[in-house]
Amino acid sequence: MNKVELIKKLEDIEWEDFEVKEAHSEIPKNSWETVSAFSNTAGGWLIFGVKKEGKEYTIIGVSNPEKIQQDFIGVLRSGEKFNKKLEVKCKKYSFEEKIVLAFYMPVSKSKPIFYDNPKNTFIRTGSGDQRATYEELNALFRDSAFGTKDKETTNFKLKDLDKETLKRFQNYIQSLDNSYLNISEEELYEKLRVTIDGKVTIGGLLMFGTEDLIGKVFSDFMIDYIEIRGTSYSDAPERYTYRMPLQKNLYNYFFNIFERLITRIDIPFKTKGAFRDENQPQVLAIREALVNLLAHSDYFSTMKPRVRVFSDRLEFMNPGSLPASVDVLRKQELTLPRNPILIKIFRILKLAENAGYGFDKMFNGWKSYYKIYPLVENSITFYKITFPLKTKWDNVLKSTRKVPEKYQKIIDELIANPAISRIELATKLNKKLTTIQSQLRKLVKDGLIKRIGPDKGGHWEVNQ
Repeated sequence: MNKVELIKKLEDIEWEDFEVKEAHSEIPKNSWETVSAFSNTAGGWLIFGVKKEGKEYTIIGVSNPEKIQQDFIGVLRSGEKFNKKLEVKCKKYSFEEKIVLAFYMPVSKSKPIFYDNPKNTFIRTGSGDQRATYEELNALFRDSAFGTKDKETTNFKLKDLDKETLKRFQNYIQSLDNSYLNISEEELYEKLRVTIDGKVTIGGLLMFGTEDLIGKVFSDFMIDYIEIRGTSYSDAPERYTYRMPLQKNLYNYFFNIFERLITRIDIPFKTKGAFRDENQPQVLAIREALVNLLAHSDYFSTMKPRVRVFSDRLEFMNPGSLPASVDVLRKQELTLPRNPILIKIFRILKLAENAGYGFDKMFNGWKSYYKIYPLVENSITFYKITFPLKTKWDNVLKSTRKVPEKYQKIIDELIANPAISRIELATKLNKKLTTIQSQLRKLVKDGLIKRIGPDKGGHWEVNQ
C-alpha cells in the first residue's frame, strides 16, 4: 500500500481489511484483537497514528515511531503473547511532519491465531473485530488440519464397504480406462487411498460406505437437498416440493442430485457427432459445483452440506471456509483440497477439474449461458455459491430500462459481475474512483441497488 492508496482508504467509508488506531505514544491494547482477526480471516492493514470519530479520520501521527514499531514487531515475532510467531510488513508515511505507521498482517497458514489464551481468538466481520464463537473456533482448529482429515483411518476393512457401490464404481472407471481391468480390487483401493494398509480411510468411508457404517463415525450424515417452488421459503406455496431421502454414501448422493439439477437449468439441444451434447458449459459449471460441495465440505462440522433449488437460483452451501480468496482459486494457484481422497476419486471418474477448485470453470461456464457470474459468500464456518437462473436475469434486464442513462453502464457491470469492486468499476468505466463512489451512493439512496455483505467478500444486488 502506497501513500495514495492509504489516502483513498481514509477517504472511503469502511474497509474489511483496514483498521486505524491512534497509538500516539503507545500500542493500544485492542491492537491484539485486530492482529488475531486479520490473521484468522483474510489479512489486512493496521494503521497507527490515525484517529477515527464516526466516519471521519484525522491524522494525528505517532510521537515515537521507532520505539512503537520495534515494540509491536517484537511482540508478534517473539511467540510469547501469541500462540504462533507472526510475520508482519511495516511501512512508514509522513503527512506534514506527522508519522503514520502501517503494518500488514497476512492471513495465517496455521489457524487459529490468539493471544494469551484461545478465548482471545478474533475474526473480522465487516469492518470490525469479533470474538470467535465456539463453533468458529472449532472450525479454525479443524482448518489447521486442512487436507488431512479424510486420510485418517478407521477400524473398518474393504469388505465392510457397500458392495453394490464399489461394483458400480469399478464398472464406471473401467469403461473410461481399460487399464483398470488389470488391477486387483485391493490394489485399486489402496492406490486411491480408500484403504491404507487394509484399513478404510474417512474419505473411503464417506464415498463407499453403507448408511450404517458411516453412521458409526458421523451420527447424522446427510447431504441436504431441497427444491422450493418460489424465490424464498416465505413466498413458496408449500415448504418444499421435494427433499432427497437419505442415501448410502457420497457416490449415490452425487448421481442422484446431479440427475435432478440438470432438469432445473437450460440445456439447449445441440449435437456432438451423432449424439446430444450434454457437456455444455452451464452443465459443467453445475457439475463442478456439486463436486466442489461433496469434495470440499467439512464433514466434522455440525452444519450439513446443502443444496437449495429456488425458482430463481441454485445454492450450494459447504461447511468449512475456503482456503484462499476466490480470485486465487479462479486462477488455480491453489490446489490444496480439504478432502484429497474424495477429490482424487472424482477426478478418476473425470467428474472434476484436474487442478484447483474448479472455480474458473464454474464462473466462466455459467456466465457463457446465463450472462452473469455466480456469487460466492465466504465465512469462517461455511461458504456458499449461488447460481442465478435466467428468470432472475430477465427480470433484472427489464428493471434496467428505468435507470437514468448516465448510470446505465454501472448497472450493466453490476449485473454482469455483482462481486466487482469500486476500483474495478472505476478502471473498467474509465472514471475517477470518487465519481464511482458518488454514483453508487446515489443508486443505493434511490433504491436501485443495494450492497449485500462487506466490501471484501460481499456483492451488489440490482433491485427489480
